[in-house]
Amino acid sequence: MGNRIHQRLKENKKVLSIYFTAGFPQLEDTTTILKKLTESGVDMIEIGLPFSDPLADGPTIQASSTQALKNGMTTDRLFEQLRNIRETVQIPLLIMGYFNPIFQYGVEAFCNKCRKIGIDGLIIPDLPVDVYQENYKSIFEDCGLSNVLLITPQTSEERIRYIDSVSDGFIYMVSSASTTGAQNGFGDEQTSYFERISEMKLNNPQIVGFGISNNETFKQATQFSHGAIIGSAFINHLNEDGIDRIDGFIKSLRP
Repeated sequence: MGNRIHQRLKENKKVLSIYFTAGFPQLEDTTTILKKLTESGVDMIEIGLPFSDPLADGPTIQASSTQALKNGMTTDRLFEQLRNIRETVQIPLLIMGYFNPIFQYGVEAFCNKCRKIGIDGLIIPDLPVDVYQENYKSIFEDCGLSNVLLITPQTSEERIRYIDSVSDGFIYMVSSASTTGAQNGFGDEQTSYFERISEMKLNNPQIVGFGISNNETFKQATQFSHGAIIGSAFINHLNEDGIDRIDGFIKSLRP
C-alpha cells in the first residue's frame, strides 16, 4: 500500500516534500506546479485541498486557500485536473485536506477516486486516529492509500506508539504546537523533541513539517528524521517569484 511512498522512504536519502494549495495562484496552475516540482527533483508532493476554515494552517496557507476557493477550486475540479497526472508525474503524491470536504464528498467515493488517479496517501489533520481506525481504515487499505497521521511535541508517548501502530507510510512530525509557517531556525526545545522521537525507534519513518523554509532549517529538521515538508515558504515563493522560478527555489533548499 502507498507503494510509491514506501519505495521512496526506502531510499537512503533525506526526503524533500513540498506542499502547495491546489488552484493557487491561478485555478489551472495545479498540474503545471506538479510537473515543475517533479522536474526540479523533489521527492514527494502534498497537494492541498483548500477549505474555508483551515484551523491548523498559518496565515500564508490560509490566504492561498481563500484565493484558491475564490478561483473556483472544488474537490471535483481537483480530481478533474489530476485525472491524467500519472502520465507525467511518477513521484509519490498525497492530498492534504480537512475532513469536512472529504466527508461531504463521501469517504469511500473520495478514496476510490484517489485510487483511480494514482494518489498514494492522504493527510487529514482533523481526523482523529481512533475515528480513522474504527470507521475508515479498511476503506483506505482497500484503495491502497496511506493515511499519514500527525504528532506534535505535546503528543504523549503512549499516543505516539498507538499512531505508529495504525500508520502505514510515514508519521508527520509537527515541529511545534502552533500553526504552520516559515521560520529561520529551530530552538533547543524543538531539536530535543526531534531527538526524543528518533530515540523511540518507531516502525514508521518521521517527516518533519511546519517551520521549514531554507537549507538551514531543512538540515536541522532532517538531522533526526527521514525528511522535511516545506509549505508556507513555497507558497511565499509562488507569491513573489511565480511558477517559472520553482527550480531555483528547490535547489536552494537542498544544494
